[in-house]
Amino acid sequence: MAHAYTPGLRVTRSTVLQKERILPLKGDVVVKEGDVLTSDVVVARTDLPGSVKVLKNVVNLLGCDPDEIHDYMLVKTGEPIKKGDIIAQNKPFLGLTFLRTRIPSPVDGTVEKVSEITGQILFREPPIPVEMVAYIDGKVVEIVPKEGVVMETTATFIQGIFGVGGESWGDLIMVATSPDDVLTPDQITPAVKDKIVVGGSLITYEAFEAAKKHGARGIISGGLNDSDLRKLLGFDIGVAITGHEKIGLTIIVTEGFGEIAMAEKTFKLLKERNGHKASINGATQIRAGVIRPEIVIPWDGDVDVSIESADAERGGMGIGDPVRIIRAPYFGVIGEVTELPSELHIVESGTKVRVLKVKFKDGKEFLVPRANVEIIED
Repeated sequence: MAHAYTPGLRVTRSTVLQKERILPLKGDVVVKEGDVLTSDVVVARTDLPGSVKVLKNVVNLLGCDPDEIHDYMLVKTGEPIKKGDIIAQNKPFLGLTFLRTRIPSPVDGTVEKVSEITGQILFREPPIPVEMVAYIDGKVVEIVPKEGVVMETTATFIQGIFGVGGESWGDLIMVATSPDDVLTPDQITPAVKDKIVVGGSLITYEAFEAAKKHGARGIISGGLNDSDLRKLLGFDIGVAITGHEKIGLTIIVTEGFGEIAMAEKTFKLLKERNGHKASINGATQIRAGVIRPEIVIPWDGDVDVSIESADAERGGMGIGDPVRIIRAPYFGVIGEVTELPSELHIVESGTKVRVLKVKFKDGKEFLVPRANVEIIED
């Protein structure tokens, strides 16, 4: 039988999962190896440099040449200042104070540089504190000095196909009664506050607004209409990396765009873990360096675990394997591999690529580039 390797979404009842929690810049790790933490505990801290602000036209205001500007400065480079503090002033003719020009600081921060070439003054705003939290309930199994930690937990692990919004956590609350249910605003009550709502085949824009109003932390659904996505974001998302959208909560779509029933296995797992705490992240990247939105539901006690990495690779893809299309024009459509041609095929762009033949649920078959599909894994 022909085989080909292709990545797939993970839907696993129990696995040992590790997550790196690394700062964007070197800083301080504030926990120890072996510590058992909850998702909201800070594991490392650092400060990002503040923004640089430039004050132009200073020498014209002071009536001096650029190479004389230091003679007019009242503060030194690196000295802390407050917005409105006088940082330079001129020397009025005959000491006439009404002719004096004072230059106030436009920001809080420090004087970064005074240029004798341009006569400009550069300011550095205060550093921005950054804290990295554990994200998942679990144990610190490794310290990365000055950078962060590796967290480990035993959990149900489910990957989605698309998401928006960053990391969040809360107890799962099952709203849908079947994978085909459409999530509507009348199903959203104050009971969803601080929880992650689980729907069925579709979340409507109105349901999103209701969940946001009642303080939900996230929503998991089989499908989402692209028109509703544009409406809630205010723009077309294109092919950029998601995960930084400020929309009030995190959305994870498990199947694709449109009304698509949530996969039976995914729905059953979420129903089984109803009421348990979950950590979710909507960050998505379809291109090189694939990033998948994820749902992590730690187990509180002992559970039978198939020990595996969440990034484990399977041996290959073969005839009969279920796959999901991850790029247009069939994005989100589920089918079955019926043929794995060995020869290269020319696609619309004129590029020669390896393809496979996929049979969709309506019985139609299409040739699809192998890079455009992923296995639906157990």
